[in-house]
Amino acid sequence: MDGQPFRIGRYSIPDRTVLYSVLDGTRIRVGRSFVPIQINLDEFVARHPQSQVSTALTDTRIVAIVGPRQAGKTTLARGFAGDLDLPFVTLDDFQSRQFAESDPAGFMRSYKAAVIDEIQRVPSLILELKKTVDEDPRPGRYLITGSVELFKGLISPDSLAGRVEAIELLPFSQAEIEGADLPAFLDRAFDSNYPSFTVTGPTPALVERVISGGFPLALSRTVPGRRRNWLRAYARSLTQRGIPEFATINKLDEMSRLIDHAALYSGQIINLSNLGNQLGVDAKTVDRWLTQLEHMFLVRRIRAWHHNELKRLVKTPKLQFLDSGLLAAVRGLSAQAIATDRQKLGSLLECFVYSELAKAAALADEETTVSHYRDKDQAEVDLVLERPTGEVIGIEVKAGATVRPRDFRGLRRLKEATGARFSCGIILHDGERIQQLDSRLFAMPVKMLWEA
Repeated sequence: MDGQPFRIGRYSIPDRTVLYSVLDGTRIRVGRSFVPIQINLDEFVARHPQSQVSTALTDTRIVAIVGPRQAGKTTLARGFAGDLDLPFVTLDDFQSRQFAESDPAGFMRSYKAAVIDEIQRVPSLILELKKTVDEDPRPGRYLITGSVELFKGLISPDSLAGRVEAIELLPFSQAEIEGADLPAFLDRAFDSNYPSFTVTGPTPALVERVISGGFPLALSRTVPGRRRNWLRAYARSLTQRGIPEFATINKLDEMSRLIDHAALYSGQIINLSNLGNQLGVDAKTVDRWLTQLEHMFLVRRIRAWHHNELKRLVKTPKLQFLDSGLLAAVRGLSAQAIATDRQKLGSLLECFVYSELAKAAALADEETTVSHYRDKDQAEVDLVLERPTGEVIGIEVKAGATVRPRDFRGLRRLKEATGARFSCGIILHDGERIQQLDSRLFAMPVKMLWEA
C-alpha cells in the first residue's frame, strides 16, 4: 500500500511511507500527523435499511422500524415524514403521550396517516392502530418506531398479524460509516467466490473500529474517555429508564449488575445458574432478565447449530452483545489496554464481527440465521450462517495476523457435519491477504466484511 491513499470512515488519508498505527480510540497516526475519526451528526448518514422501509411502505399498512435507543430510528423516520409529507409525532413528548394515553381513539382519529415515534411508550395505541388500518387498509398509512422488539415482548405478534412489517435498524455498520453500498460478503461467502490468493492490505484502524462500535452519538465524540463514558451511561439508562417502560423489574440494581456480568460472558456458552449465583437470584430470573435485555437490543443469545442426527453437538446458546463499542465500554477496555494485552481484543472482535453479520443478515434477500457450533470434543466455530435451502457457511474470528492449519479444526468439523451443504469456511483475521488453505476454506482480513 506504500504510495497509495487510503480511507478511514469519511476521511481520505494522503499517501505516506509510514502507514499508520493506533494511538488511542479516536486518532490514527499517519507519518507525524494525527487524524481524528468521528461521525458528523450534521450530515445524514445513509442507512442501508432505508430501501427496505421504502419498499414496505408501498404494500404494507403499518411499517415498524425497531432497534436500540440512539441507533438512528428517529432520524430515519423524520426523513420519511418529510419525504412523504406525513405528520411526525413522538411519544417521547409529554403532551402527545398524555393525549395518546388518555384518549387512544381520539389520538388515532387525529392522524389518518402519520409517523409515530417510540410507540412502545403507549402500548394501548396498538389496538386503536389495528382498528384504524382495518377500516382503511391502504398501504403505507403508518410508519412507527420502537426501541424494544415490539413483537417479541411488549406487543403480541397476533395483534397486528398481516398488517405490519418490522424492519431492524441497528447502530451504524462499517459500510454505512464508510458511505459504501450494502456489502456483498454474504453472497460471496455462500457462493465461495474468493480468489485462492490475493494481497488486500490490512484492515485500517481495526482496534479503533472495534472499541468505537456504531452508536452515532458515541462516534460523534472525539475523546476516547468521553466516548466510553457515553456508552457506559447508555447501558445504565437501559435499566433505569428503558426496561421499566415495558417490564416490571423489582431489582434494578441487580439488573444493572447483570449487564456487567453479561459483558464478561460475551462470546461464551451461557450458564444461567452461575450467573444467578453471582447475582443472588435463581436461573429462571436470570433467564427472564436476559430476555428483557434482548428485547432492548443490548444482547442476543445465539442458538447452537445442530441436527437431530448429530448427537455429539453441544446445544447450549452463546451470549453476545450487539455492539462492540458498548461491550468494550462496559468492560472498561481501551485501545491502550488492548495494546498492552492483545488477548483482550479476542472477545471484542468476535462481537464486532457478529454485529456486522447480524446487520448484513437482516438485509439479505434470503433469510439467513446465525448460530454457533461446538461438539463434545470442544471443536467449535464462532458463527454459523444458514439459509432456508440448507447452505451453510462457518466464520471463525482470530485477533492475530497469522493463521495456522490447526486454526481450521472447527471449520473442518463443520464441513464434515454438513457435507455438500457446506458452502464456505472463513477465518477472519488481522492480516493483509486472502488465502485459500483447502477446498472451500479461506483466511482473509476482517475488512472483507464490508469492502468489495
